[in-house]
Amino acid sequence: MSPSTVEQGLQFPATGFDVYRTRQEFPILNQFVRGKPLIYLDNAATTQKPNTVLCGLNQFYGCCNSNIHRGVHFLSELATRHYEDARVNAQTFLNARFHREIIFVRGATEGINLVAYSYGRAFLKEGDEIIISAMEHHANIVPWQVVCEQTGASLRVVPINNDGEFLMEEYEKLLSDRTKIVSVVHISNALGTVNPVKEIIRRAHAVGAVALVDGAQSVAHVPVDVQDLDCDFFVFSGHKLFGPTGIGVLYGRESLLERMPPYQTGGDMILSVTFEKTVYNDLPYKFEAGTPNIGGTIALSPALDFVRSVDLRKVAPYEDALLKYATERLLEIPGLRIIGNAREKAAVISFVMDCAHPHDIGTILDSEGIAIRTGHHCAQPVMQRFGIPATARASFALYNTPEDVDALVKGLWKVVEVFG
Repeated sequence: MSPSTVEQGLQFPATGFDVYRTRQEFPILNQFVRGKPLIYLDNAATTQKPNTVLCGLNQFYGCCNSNIHRGVHFLSELATRHYEDARVNAQTFLNARFHREIIFVRGATEGINLVAYSYGRAFLKEGDEIIISAMEHHANIVPWQVVCEQTGASLRVVPINNDGEFLMEEYEKLLSDRTKIVSVVHISNALGTVNPVKEIIRRAHAVGAVALVDGAQSVAHVPVDVQDLDCDFFVFSGHKLFGPTGIGVLYGRESLLERMPPYQTGGDMILSVTFEKTVYNDLPYKFEAGTPNIGGTIALSPALDFVRSVDLRKVAPYEDALLKYATERLLEIPGLRIIGNAREKAAVISFVMDCAHPHDIGTILDSEGIAIRTGHHCAQPVMQRFGIPATARASFALYNTPEDVDALVKGLWKVVEVFG
């Protein structure tokens, strides 16, 4: 650890997780930015990729590039096998009951849209209600607003407290026999809040509602078991799980997916077509129209393997300690205020500084080779709740170190020098 880390007296837990060895799997972290070593702290936006994922992409396009399912030649059969192996891998990763409950989508956003437009438009009617929370990403707000406009349903919002925590008692007040869908984020991208999704789901089911969990931020930090959660839908994006962009997973309960109409049409989602009638394919292909992101899907599989290999149960105590250390160090800086102080929190710190706008903070840090995110983080209602236009956000992953925190703090002191 760096001297400044030792001076703080922080004891990182001995969990069997070696962050420095893990960093060696990520070649991008070895580069210099603006003449300084890269410090990458924008993991809530996208994570970096280990060598196995990079090799998976290269192997597909270099060795077995072909379209899937419909070809009878060797390359098509090979690509199809790898593609469907990735589906089984995702099933295992989430502990879904059946591989046909795994739908490949472009990302969490498309997964939510699929549920909103397929399930929501088919089964909602005027007077029905959808419940979300005040900390949702735009991707878990706007699709439901559109569905409400189209069906006559109403959108209800669970408020959050000053620490950015989900208010369970207010949620309970909103639940009724009119509640048909509850859709909540597992971990907030803007606040780091870890929501009690298992209890949220239990209460949704008690009034007969279906429950969707946005797991875009959670799958890289905590193990997810959809059977244990008992959720009806769960979505995540590959690129926030050390995998490629343009690929994600929607888990859906089989009994619901069977009843839902197709989201898009054409290509693989069809069994037969005449001008009089079209017969749709079985699950999961009913929801996978056209040529998919084959390379991205296949390369998602080594990303899932990588996460399993490091064991998130060992990573979690390390990330908790890193978050604690970063929080303590940032609060040493005068005029810095952290937005989001939930008791259950993942490794995300959103903050504002009295002396500088978040965009100026990001610019100064970039000059030091430090990548953070600034803005509203596609969560404008969160910003409105706290009366601010934007925050600076440092988000950590399993390859971040105490030295990364020290570099961030040093960069923020430079912000104070420049603007204070």
